[in-house]
Amino acid sequence: MNFLSRYLDRTEFDSYEDFIAGYKLNVPREFNFGYDIVDGYAAQCPDKKALLRYSIDENDVSHIEEYTFAEMKELSDRCANALRSLGVRKGDSVLMMLKEKPEVWIALTALIKLGAAAIPATFQLMPEDIVYRCRAASVRLILHVDDEQLTKHVTDALPECETVIGRAVVGDNIPEGAADLRQMIREASPELERVHTDNDDTMLMYFSSGTTGMPKLIQHDFTYPLGHITTAKYWQHVEDDGRHFTYSDSGWAKFAWGKSFGQWISGTELVTFDVPGRFDPAKLLRMINEVRLTTFCAPATVYRYLIKEDMSGCDFSSIHHCCTAGEPLNPAVFERFKEQTGQEIYEGFGQSEGSVLFANFGWDPIKLGSTGKPSPLYHLDLVDEDGRSVEDGVVGSIVIKDTDTCRPTGLFRRYYNDPEAMAHSWPGTVYNTGDMAWRDSDGYYWFEGRNDDVIKCSGYRIGPFEVESALMTHPAVLECAVTAVPDPDRGQVVKASVVLARGYTASEDLKKELQNHVKNTTAPYKYPRVLEFVTELPKTTSGKIRRAEIRRRDMEKYRAAQKNGG
Repeated sequence: MNFLSRYLDRTEFDSYEDFIAGYKLNVPREFNFGYDIVDGYAAQCPDKKALLRYSIDENDVSHIEEYTFAEMKELSDRCANALRSLGVRKGDSVLMMLKEKPEVWIALTALIKLGAAAIPATFQLMPEDIVYRCRAASVRLILHVDDEQLTKHVTDALPECETVIGRAVVGDNIPEGAADLRQMIREASPELERVHTDNDDTMLMYFSSGTTGMPKLIQHDFTYPLGHITTAKYWQHVEDDGRHFTYSDSGWAKFAWGKSFGQWISGTELVTFDVPGRFDPAKLLRMINEVRLTTFCAPATVYRYLIKEDMSGCDFSSIHHCCTAGEPLNPAVFERFKEQTGQEIYEGFGQSEGSVLFANFGWDPIKLGSTGKPSPLYHLDLVDEDGRSVEDGVVGSIVIKDTDTCRPTGLFRRYYNDPEAMAHSWPGTVYNTGDMAWRDSDGYYWFEGRNDDVIKCSGYRIGPFEVESALMTHPAVLECAVTAVPDPDRGQVVKASVVLARGYTASEDLKKELQNHVKNTTAPYKYPRVLEFVTELPKTTSGKIRRAEIRRRDMEKYRAAQKNGG
């Protein structure tokens, strides 16, 4: 069983048009995901599977352990009491850096039950990053895993985190002065007195990826989980009593999209890939083989690495649906993945500020390169620089309209303590996402890039994605990023930073081959006049390519050359 019918008038639809017309989300007063979903399943079907942890030990032996909803209820209740004993109260904020340990779900559920705001963050943060986040959000407590480098970074940061009263650690090596969270959970009372929460209270906060400037703090309320029903049920196609895996560290907003809220509401079991070290596509394929997933979601980068592996020994037959979000999916990757697995990849698009905005929901055929059609939750439009709607085929800014009269469930409340960011992105009733797209005559949307990513060359507007897609059809290209570089004659020209696949070596001949390949694949004026081979691309902690960083470095080189008479 699942709880979808509690919140939807209808759960099944015959077509996309039926979906848009008939989707109605009913938001109850005082909704609390911890009490209403986790505890609700524990009461009605206590043995229902909630979480499967897949891990690999130092001897390369894999292990699987599972948790039922009854166990998640008890553990989260104990954890809530443990956190309360450490001083956490309703309205406090708690910074979480827990990788993919089961304690992520336990602590997140506990904080929701307490009415405290969880702030998930990546374990890759440096001391200055931790200080910035603690000060910006007035963090009360830090939860983190037992990781030598992370422990040191937190220790170095704490003297400058004035609002932090303590920290709790998950693992075997507990630093002096820190609490042992696992031990505290074991020893805490399983009896929890319910804390009253309102729908507009702050439940979750994410720091934006920060591709430009300092990260903004995105504030979500207690209705946010319900907005992800469209994400999980209708885009990811998760199944009641199925097994869903989204590749994501718990510190990324993709975790909320794919590893918690909408999935549990829809009744599926979540899979955590708790494997140490850097991403290893071979280990991911091994997990897929052993766990027998029903649905799978990963960033385009993961698919790019998977298609470079030998997937002939991996059985994808249990998987009924694959999807991707976070960065555009190149058509070449789609085609090669389908050739090797038989699976199509359903792309979706959205932000940390909300749930899925556009997606290939499955009723209509996929158009390669398109992010699909709008979600029923949002009144979406494309507008020009003056805020006027643009016609089909014209690139415009993606906006959400009428947020005063029909504020979408799942859309963030505000940028916390940042009136300047609100005035820029959400000055009135229209929220401007800062992303660019165009719409075709069939209603499909085609992502162009962030406003700052679009290249203006000799009067042309060139989206980086279309050039990257052309490059990705060449077997020599593993990853690439297309940006603008200054040019005295054309204003800007297209530059490609290329990471080569195994077996290829950088050379002038290969550079010319790739440039000609783009000319022959798309409109010739889009080809990269500048092409640089690199060993890696700068990325945010959530894995998105930081084109702004590439542009900054190139601008510094350009200014230095100008200064020296170049």
